[in-house]
Amino acid sequence: MYKQVQQLITQYIIEGRWKAGEMLPSEFQLADLFGVSQGTVRKALNAMTDEHILFRRQGVGTFVSEHTLQQTLFHFFHIVADGGTPELPNAQLRGMSKIAADQRIAAALNLTEGSPVIRIDRLRAMHGKPCIREEILLPHALFGDLHLLPELPHSLYHFYQQQYQVNVHKACDRIKADLANADDAAALDIPPGAPVLVVERIAKALDGKPVEYRTSRVRSDDFHYLVELN
Repeated sequence: MYKQVQQLITQYIIEGRWKAGEMLPSEFQLADLFGVSQGTVRKALNAMTDEHILFRRQGVGTFVSEHTLQQTLFHFFHIVADGGTPELPNAQLRGMSKIAADQRIAAALNLTEGSPVIRIDRLRAMHGKPCIREEILLPHALFGDLHLLPELPHSLYHFYQQQYQVNVHKACDRIKADLANADDAAALDIPPGAPVLVVERIAKALDGKPVEYRTSRVRSDDFHYLVELN
């Protein structure tokens, strides 16, 4: 029963009835809304808090989690300068457009080939040094005319959440080694053929559907990929 309550609360968040940062009704009100006991509601809220979908403020209430810069840094960004500490780099927008999904993009985003997607081209820098060339692909059906905006914030997951009610809940990264191509060399100020890390990410929303396909090509002379496990 508590899992059914979890599913209902998740659906309400997806639909935008309860937005990021907003407080949920009390346990008593939720129990009345869903026709279950307060104990069942409490168990559902505890499980969703453990999954970081919700968070609690002691003596205040239960809130929908939001992607703050601090959370984005420690949960979703793993590129670190050698000898440095984790920090979010600056992002320079180089272009946005609407394109048709090819076979690779369609497979990653679970779309039909030819479906419209938004392509974002960005260059990221730390300490004034270009370090990452990013291609970000988004389903047009979820993000509308985002590609027509003049600028984008450095941290996109909070932006997705606030502007489009798209809550990135999980991300899967695949990392491999490659050699810099001509575009990498020009953008990252490295010689062609220099070693780079390629990080492919598929980010998924609360309902498990892919909402972002991101490829980051990272110079590896002064930067590395960091994951802390506990």
